[in-house]
Amino acid sequence: MKGRSSFDFKGYVMDIVQVRKENWDDNQYPYNLDAVQSWDRLALHENVTFLVGENGSGKSTLIEAIAIAAGFNPEGGSKNFNFSTEESHSPLSQHIRLSRAPKRNKDGYFLRAESYFNVATHINELDKAPSFGPPIIDSYGGTSLHQQSHGESFMSLLMHRFGGEGLYILDEPEAALSPQRQLAFLSRMHDLVQQGSQFIIATHSPILMAYPQAWIYELQEGGPMQVDWENVEHVDTTRQFLKHPQSYLRALLEED
Repeated sequence: MKGRSSFDFKGYVMDIVQVRKENWDDNQYPYNLDAVQSWDRLALHENVTFLVGENGSGKSTLIEAIAIAAGFNPEGGSKNFNFSTEESHSPLSQHIRLSRAPKRNKDGYFLRAESYFNVATHINELDKAPSFGPPIIDSYGGTSLHQQSHGESFMSLLMHRFGGEGLYILDEPEAALSPQRQLAFLSRMHDLVQQGSQFIIATHSPILMAYPQAWIYELQEGGPMQVDWENVEHVDTTRQFLKHPQSYLRALLEED
């Protein structure tokens, strides 16, 4: 594995993911995925770990299982959230064992781009109920997430709800963000990392995975393989397209 980051970081909260392969059928989803079958132990960077791969490679299934094993609600939110719109998560979390460093995180959040709407609805419902405390939405900037664009509501989450010494597990956060907002995401993530936070992120974004010293695991046929940013398939494909857009477009759009 790569060495420690040169930045002044304060430690980490989770360092190993292990898969226990008892009592499962290798021919059944999700156990038939290469992202699950081909390894037993995955080391995590103390600051930022990326899971990347093609659609269907299993990165979202794996990150969901890690989040559930860490105590988060399957549809997202903090560990205090306990709601279910649809039981759609896989049973993989039952086979995941997490190894934590002695340091205890003070905050945490699981973001799923596909179910963030449900999280926003749940916050509104909770705030309608009588409470002796301040509205939950105050922790997100004070404006209902449904009254903002998808990108704006995610940035409100990132800027207002996320704090230092947290564990943040994010599934495709770039789905809500323009390239400019992805750059803003990198800046804010770096602030939080310097405050002792750890991120585990499934992504397709070459911009996000360029974060310095992060570990990148590309989910391939042989299982998760650690690769440098320059060698990630998504990065290479984007680079080649931007260099030769007309050649790509001619090949893609040419009539028979």
